[in-house]
Amino acid sequence: MKSVKSPDIICRLKEIRNKKNFTQTQLADLVGLKRQAIYDMEAGRYLPNTSVALRLARVLDTSVEDIFYEKLQEHQPVALVDEQTITDPRVSIAKIRDKLYAYSLSGKNSIMEEMKAADGLLAPGNNRVMILKSNEQLENTALLLGCDPAFSILGHHVHKNRTDAALHCRFASSKKSICQLADGYTHIAGIHMHDTGSIDGNQEFIRKGLKNFKGLLVAFAFFEEGLMVARGNPFDIRKPSDLAQDGICFVNREKGAALRTLLDDCLLKSNIPFSAIHDYNDIVNTHSQGALKIIHGICDVALGLRAVATAFDLDFVPITRVRCDLVIPHDFLIHTGVKTALDTMQKSSFRNELSCLPGYDASCTGKIIAKF
Repeated sequence: MKSVKSPDIICRLKEIRNKKNFTQTQLADLVGLKRQAIYDMEAGRYLPNTSVALRLARVLDTSVEDIFYEKLQEHQPVALVDEQTITDPRVSIAKIRDKLYAYSLSGKNSIMEEMKAADGLLAPGNNRVMILKSNEQLENTALLLGCDPAFSILGHHVHKNRTDAALHCRFASSKKSICQLADGYTHIAGIHMHDTGSIDGNQEFIRKGLKNFKGLLVAFAFFEEGLMVARGNPFDIRKPSDLAQDGICFVNREKGAALRTLLDDCLLKSNIPFSAIHDYNDIVNTHSQGALKIIHGICDVALGLRAVATAFDLDFVPITRVRCDLVIPHDFLIHTGVKTALDTMQKSSFRNELSCLPGYDASCTGKIIAKF
């Protein structure tokens, strides 16, 4: 009949009972309870189950929400990351080293491919926030920045494996992910830099971008990168240098994106100046934005992953295979959300789904690549 009390629920049973001129005994008899149960509810020791709450509301001629309601959270200090101007108060919140950071749920970097429920609502001024989830939920939620669309699949598996843990994924280039990690704005950074000879690109990227870093570099997956083109490949694109042909409209990625770095390296090796490519400076911020431009006839070629091209029914011209890794600071290895994500990557159910994505190879998933 009873459930454990919740500090977030306010009980007005005594106030409403007195207004209706019922004693505890009278109300208990009408509802079919013992007087002690009414006393415990009014004292805040217990919350009734749904059936009892409905009977109380009926006898007292009011609503359940009038008797029991959720305590509104007070506004707390928060730092808004990324967005300079914001029109939507809905934000995703990351608690990192006891500080609250808010990321807008609107704007170019807000979502992978889905809308998300907010963790909080910004107050005017954008430096205070009303939290919409419990402190325990906030403590157990990890933030992953990166541009691999499969990160969202990891997030879903994390919640399936442990319902009190969560992994929020937000789009950012490899360079931006590392910068945000260095500034303390995320728990995990996803990167996929390209190897140069025998030098591991991701390890070298960490050494240059994160001075005195202590933590782990954990493999997420291998995937194929290349050029997305319309079905049938009407311009017969075979390699990056073909982008310099007349009549080809191309859309690029932003500076700092690993795919743009890959393209630039390929063009330099072929002695092709960037200016030879039409619309080289036309930028999109995600793989899916580039795919949509091709679908709508705005451009002919865009950088992306084989999995994204397949999802949008486009053809794909492979350039290379690269390993995407997760960069995790040492002090976050005990974080509930981070630990659950690492455990999830060891599970066959997640690895099997990841392997089903076109161009993905999960043979390395969960492997520790390096310790710093």
